[in-house]
Amino acid sequence: MTNPILYGPHFSTYVRSARLALAEKGVAYDLEEVDMFAGAHKEAAHLERHPFGKVPVFEHEGFVLYETCAILRYIDEAFQGPRLQPGDPGGRARMTQIISVIDCYAYRPIIPGIVIPRFTAVRSKKKPDEAAIDAAVPEAAEALAVLESLFVGEFLAGKALSLADLHLAPVHDYFRQTPEGESLLSGAPKLSRWWSTMSRRPSMQETAPSLA
Repeated sequence: MTNPILYGPHFSTYVRSARLALAEKGVAYDLEEVDMFAGAHKEAAHLERHPFGKVPVFEHEGFVLYETCAILRYIDEAFQGPRLQPGDPGGRARMTQIISVIDCYAYRPIIPGIVIPRFTAVRSKKKPDEAAIDAAVPEAAEALAVLESLFVGEFLAGKALSLADLHLAPVHDYFRQTPEGESLLSGAPKLSRWWSTMSRRPSMQETAPSLA
């Protein structure tokens, strides 16, 4: 049996979420880098896998799947290993709700709004658009406050690790490295405790992106 294949750049938050799920399940896989800086995600080969030219794409024994939420659920249900979804309907619903909050309200202001401009400025040694970053901060703060309020246990959706944690961890990891993230997260004690636990997991170490 061949290893499943994950297509996408290792530094992508969504690709890392899928990698975290695979690592937590103990699944060996092949990561096929998609050079988005060179436009590889818009080339015919990748568009055949993902018609919208996004990442990640997951392939397992001829079954091709895109959209991170679908990929994470497939990984959890198709492979042996610890369960990554709550066993009760309420827990699964809360997990799904949190994932939706991350995708719909947290990702855009945090990653395109703050993280990418900050990281790009460091690499290019040019000043970022501070006004645009400042405009993203209130939305990021609102999303973090909601996530903070939804905590029901040690992890986001309860007492055990779930797909919600794997969805947020890559976003949080980048955000905490910005001045805005450091400031906002200092006022989120539940998220801070969660990160202290989450960041020590072997899966997080294994999937840490190299931005050199």
